[in-house]
Amino acid sequence: MNEAGILRDILRVDHAGEVGAIRIYRAQIAIARRRAPDLVPVLLESLGDEVSHRDFFAASMNKRGIVPCHMLSLWWSGGVILGAVTALLGRDAILTCTEAVERTVHRHMNDQILWLASRDADLADGLAAIRDQEVGHLFAAQAAGGRRPRWLDGMIAAVTEMLVWTSTYGASARLAREVR
Repeated sequence: MNEAGILRDILRVDHAGEVGAIRIYRAQIAIARRRAPDLVPVLLESLGDEVSHRDFFAASMNKRGIVPCHMLSLWWSGGVILGAVTALLGRDAILTCTEAVERTVHRHMNDQILWLASRDADLADGLAAIRDQEVGHLFAAQAAGGRRPRWLDGMIAAVTEMLVWTSTYGASARLAREVR
């Protein structure tokens, strides 16, 4: 795959992921107000970060003439479903969702930053700053305590991985092999 195609795929999947994350948090917040009210402040903070991340990726795509991912509606609807289901399952499921998604996404972002470092340092720096905020979401979920159902963690991580792979037509896996 050529470099322009890799850059396109990076921005599209990261933008789509942020759209999905916004939907996850919005659904979780709506339900957590009754099911896990102690988590609402951290969920609101994370939502604010995700909105700014989405805007960064949208602006980066616009600047380069890149259109959003063709699977954006899947990320949107999947985020709503995942957020609602985990919130209905309760506090531990909400935290499991954050941990599983963030852990999976960080690995992809680290690969992207390595690839971008020598090609577009400004974009690599912006992505690194976003990754660092996302790590904060992971740490906040871990610090909140509770039990994490392994089956749920594994399922969420696998679905996230599948969405990344499908949205990039496998380019995420090729990129990971290239940077390692």
